[in-house]
Amino acid sequence: MKSDNVKKGMQQAPHRSLFNALGFTEEEMEKPLVGVVSSYNEIVPGHMNLDKIVNAVKMGVAEAGGVPVVIPAIAVCDGIAMGHIGMKYSLVTRDLIADSTESLAIAHQFDALVMVPNCDKNVPGLLMAAARVNVPTVFVSGGPMLAGRVKGHKTSLSSMFEAVGACAAGKMTEEDVKEFEHKACPTCGSCSGMYTANSMNCLTEVLGMGLRGNGTIPAVYSERIKLAKHAGMAVMEMYRKNIRPRDIMTKDAIMNALTVDMALGCSTNSMLHLPAIAHEVGFDFDIKFANPISEKTPNLCHLAPAGPTYMEDLNEAGGVYAVMKELDGLGLINRDCMTVTGKTVGENIKDAKNLDPEVIRPVSNPYSKTGGLAVLSGNLAPDGSVVKRSAVVDEMLVHEGPARVFDCEDDAIVAIKGGKINPGDVVVIRYEGPKGGPGMREMLNPTSAIAGMGLGSSVALITDGRFSGASRGASIGHVSPEAAVGGPIALVEEGDIISIDIPKLSLNLKVSDEELEKRKKAWTPREPKVTTGYLKRYASMVTSGNRGAILEVPKGVN
Repeated sequence: MKSDNVKKGMQQAPHRSLFNALGFTEEEMEKPLVGVVSSYNEIVPGHMNLDKIVNAVKMGVAEAGGVPVVIPAIAVCDGIAMGHIGMKYSLVTRDLIADSTESLAIAHQFDALVMVPNCDKNVPGLLMAAARVNVPTVFVSGGPMLAGRVKGHKTSLSSMFEAVGACAAGKMTEEDVKEFEHKACPTCGSCSGMYTANSMNCLTEVLGMGLRGNGTIPAVYSERIKLAKHAGMAVMEMYRKNIRPRDIMTKDAIMNALTVDMALGCSTNSMLHLPAIAHEVGFDFDIKFANPISEKTPNLCHLAPAGPTYMEDLNEAGGVYAVMKELDGLGLINRDCMTVTGKTVGENIKDAKNLDPEVIRPVSNPYSKTGGLAVLSGNLAPDGSVVKRSAVVDEMLVHEGPARVFDCEDDAIVAIKGGKINPGDVVVIRYEGPKGGPGMREMLNPTSAIAGMGLGSSVALITDGRFSGASRGASIGHVSPEAAVGGPIALVEEGDIISIDIPKLSLNLKVSDEELEKRKKAWTPREPKVTTGYLKRYASMVTSGNRGAILEVPKGVN
């Protein structure tokens, strides 16, 4: 056992005295030591039930012959962090989570791990840590929130943000907003649409690191507790078979995840996190891989905010495995990838059924023949940009209009809510990238304000920041290179014409090469608005704006 490094031999007598201080019995000292990485806290709605999930995991581990030991991981609620300096800290926590979990796991020589995450950066951060530590590991999330209900219609957090914009436009009363406020988020769990948290939890199933239902069983269902117990049992079986994360998270598994991402219509943030996870297993993932995958992968789901269905509906329809089974019929899934069940993907999905063709469209009747995400390139985004194509209305798939330029999110929101943005405009928000923000804030507030003002089908938004999975409309983010390093988005001037053609995967500034070169020579860098130590270090360490702040970090040890 790896844990023998801290349990066996004369040199480890001091270590054993500390285990005695923890109350360990001699019998426990003979068993595998399993770290249960708990992301529980009382500020994130998606994490307030994780104490119950962790206790269930511990029961499963103990029943299967291991000794469960809880260790912590941090988590941020993106919704609460939205729209102020706190959002600069959201993405950066992914690397804090990966680094701190790696440190705890290796320092204490755990034989295996069960990761218990739920919300946005928590899931990819722990996947990155799992790849570095590379001991048998299973993921079990806290599960999605149930959808809210307002005036007989299902709703979710994105509706709440849009209600604020509608109120500013005089289309809703304060009383209407208050009703949304009390009903949009009715239970604990990750927010109920196909936002970033649920996207990554679903993709954890696809990667093979979570058991069936990990991404879709609602947080408040007793089935979630059963899943957690089975996760604890499964990690012990992985330990006995010596199946490790790098055996599971291979290049083929990551490409499976990208394929299912397209079918589900996942958050654009998945295009930040999949490359970061791939980086940890030595796979150089380029976001432009998305387009050839998208060309052959039909979009089968329109979960909120793209459509009227929610995670609870996907769960009832057969979940992630049912989506994979549909895609497997087209030969789009690599069936040979290993999973935490000890079986291959093909074995796992062979009996899956699509129980609701309105929620999961069959491949014969997709929402579109191409996938939910697209990577656009052109002279405005030489290294690419990302749009959630499945959430763009038809009339905005091709758009051309004058640029309205803002050097931070806050100024753009003031202009949008002040009625200074007109139909046809292209709002450009820059200096919000990983380096320039720093921290690459989400732009849910401005996109929601645009939708709430009734401009969602006539105004586009482009940024070197990123978009929430809750964003919809012609919202093009992750523009790279970012403005802070002199990317072309820094050179856009008020009134310049911007051309967007999503079917042709192009994003261009209609300015001559000569004029762009002239502007580039005149451009001067600006210092990011940083006030605290960690953000300063983060800004200095970012190596790729396109990947959402992959840092130069050690890969860990086997």
